[in-house]
Amino acid sequence: MDALATAALAEGLKAIGAGLAMLGAIGAGAGIGILVGGAVQGIARNPDASGNIQTNMILGIAFTEAVAIYALVVALIILFVF
Repeated sequence: MDALATAALAEGLKAIGAGLAMLGAIGAGAGIGILVGGAVQGIARNPDASGNIQTNMILGIAFTEAVAIYALVVALIILFVF
């Protein structure tokens, strides 16, 4: 294998690794959808508790979104550092 083919293979493997690292964003998206759906149902059943439900929903969204951001950071590190 010559040097050009080796470099092309390395770039392709980096792209595959970055794509696999971004699979964590799928779980974060599904988690946010489930969380917001549950919050909407909770508010619909008990409108008086909407303030508490909304506060907890926003906090949960922030924590769940952090997982997607970590996946993005790992993907960017794979692409641009290695």
